[in-house]
Amino acid sequence: MKIIGVIPARFKSSRFEGKPLADICGKPMIWWVYQQAIKVKEFESVYVATDDERIKYTCEELGVNVFMTSDEHKTGTDRIGEVARKIKADLYVNIQGDEPLIEPETIVESIKPFYINNKLQVSNLMTVIKNPIDVVNFTVPKVITNKDGIGIYLTRSAAPYPKGSIEYSYYKQVCVYGFTPEALEFFCNSPRGKVESIEDIEILRFIENGYKVQFIEVDSDTVAVDTPNDLIKVKKIMKEIGRGDANEQNICT
Repeated sequence: MKIIGVIPARFKSSRFEGKPLADICGKPMIWWVYQQAIKVKEFESVYVATDDERIKYTCEELGVNVFMTSDEHKTGTDRIGEVARKIKADLYVNIQGDEPLIEPETIVESIKPFYINNKLQVSNLMTVIKNPIDVVNFTVPKVITNKDGIGIYLTRSAAPYPKGSIEYSYYKQVCVYGFTPEALEFFCNSPRGKVESIEDIEILRFIENGYKVQFIEVDSDTVAVDTPNDLIKVKKIMKEIGRGDANEQNICT
């Protein structure tokens, strides 16, 4: 099976413009994500997909594979869909460009179900919520599945509501996805679903239209860089785990 990793990256962001190029220990954030992704042995290749010349230039300077896309895409999945039309593969894995601490082992978990079920078209990861605040945090999509891990619903609300019992582990979405070419074609040629538009969670487009999205539980709690404060947090973690060696001075401040 030919598998390609794709890292969508856009310069514009309402909360942190230019974050793919934000410096972390001497290298831009997108470089760190790419370094983690290329450790996945299952990938034949990995690409950064962007519509921004600044990101393209930086990637080329650092030896990062980069694919220029249209600037009209609404989501990262749409951007990957364009990559899929130009670079043929059996499976495309979406890796978020703002998670420089993502572990290769976590990415691999999104691939495994496709070896077991040859009819599967979409996979997504989830992890147990450890911080109770995240249950009511609207920026954290909560995942509800059936007993087989097939997605029933994702919501920014605290769900399910514990009326009958509090014996429940809440799960949140980990934004690593696996898509077949057929799934991407469907997504790119379909309008936003009603619930997808309300929740603003793009994976709901598949669920609303009857697709079986396989969720895989991982023991991962990566730190996404959504704000400058998140960047400070990631730099601190990088220093603690000894990854502050991207530049000659071995400094991560």
